[in-house]
Amino acid sequence: MGKRAISEKMLEALRCFLNGKKVTWEEGLSAEDWQTLFRLCQHHQILPMIYDTVYACPAFGTCPPETVQMIKTQVIRQVMMQSRKTEEFLQLYKKLLEQNLTPVVVKGLICRALYREPDYRCSGDEDVLIPKEQFKGCSEVFAANGMEMLEPDMNPDEEGEVPFYKVGGMLHIELHKELFSSESEAYGNLNSLFEGVFDRKIQEEIHGVPVYTMCHTDHLLYLILHAFKHFLHSGFGIRQVCDIVIYAEAHGAEIDWAYLLEKCREIHADVFTASLFDIGKKELSFDPEKACYPEIWSSIEADGSDLLEDLLEGGVFGDSSMSRKHSSNITLQAVTEDKKGKKAGASLIQSLFPDRKYMERTYTYLKKYPFLLPAAWASRIRNYLKESKNMGGNDAMESIEIGNHRVDLMKKYKIIQ
Repeated sequence: MGKRAISEKMLEALRCFLNGKKVTWEEGLSAEDWQTLFRLCQHHQILPMIYDTVYACPAFGTCPPETVQMIKTQVIRQVMMQSRKTEEFLQLYKKLLEQNLTPVVVKGLICRALYREPDYRCSGDEDVLIPKEQFKGCSEVFAANGMEMLEPDMNPDEEGEVPFYKVGGMLHIELHKELFSSESEAYGNLNSLFEGVFDRKIQEEIHGVPVYTMCHTDHLLYLILHAFKHFLHSGFGIRQVCDIVIYAEAHGAEIDWAYLLEKCREIHADVFTASLFDIGKKELSFDPEKACYPEIWSSIEADGSDLLEDLLEGGVFGDSSMSRKHSSNITLQAVTEDKKGKKAGASLIQSLFPDRKYMERTYTYLKKYPFLLPAAWASRIRNYLKESKNMGGNDAMESIEIGNHRVDLMKKYKIIQ
């Protein structure tokens, strides 16, 4: 079975999961097809959802017993880990509330609660947005409850987001003072769309715990722009589209769709967003009526087919290959150049020698010693060559090819000129 056919099988199974159904495949998948399908599901971090939907169908008999056991073990482990992480997070969250702090939870926990089986929608970490003045108080509560900074050499006062992990536990938290890196020339301006977000916050109850989150319009906008940000890098996966359409269906009546369109148009993300909903309608049973999806949105000419192909190829964070990850130098540069009124292009130079802000993510010493940028470039190229030797899918020319193709996609969806 070809690559596209396997992707269609995954989408069919995902659609069934979202609708509370099981697939009824009689035949047509070989042992190798099953292994390819499950690998694709891992790339998109939806393995528990798909396994739950397919394991009882007649065609599953062709899946080798050792593969069945391996996948079943992975699914049980992922679901149990997610359940434990959710419990650890809620226990910690209650401690924050006790100190009169107002941490606003976004994405993971809030989205999971909307799924038929919340723990089947696994999250690597939890994202928490706080007013800057509450960072110190949150950090103190974290420290008192066994949370440590993932990067102890980081100066948290200078960072827009600080990752923490639970010592001896499974919980990881991204503590945000801002939703997007303000240092990014490509998308740092997105933070301005969330001014006053704390004044509009709401509370939802999850497992008996009151949890602050963004109002529904802000939250849907953030889910969209989080996918948008990853699209500007190296891509995003089908799970993000699921989150968006499920959230829209659950809270559509309370969402200010006109405001959403206005904000998306400001940043040239309106066609991109309409294309996400086009994918939702065609592949994920998105119900526009249930979501109160208005004519002002449905009238936008949008075809999500090329976007769907890109996200299926990219995996959950566009990290399906090193070549693809490295291509983000090209796409981010294209967006930055477009903002300056210049024509987007791609070159080997951009791929191997990105600007200092990009390099600072890996070579953090550049923040303190920017003059060491040439040394960091040399180190990057050494690592690049080592990765190319040790694994497939990491080639400079392939990065340029992927980058050029994705720049063309950005033009198609009117993100850049």
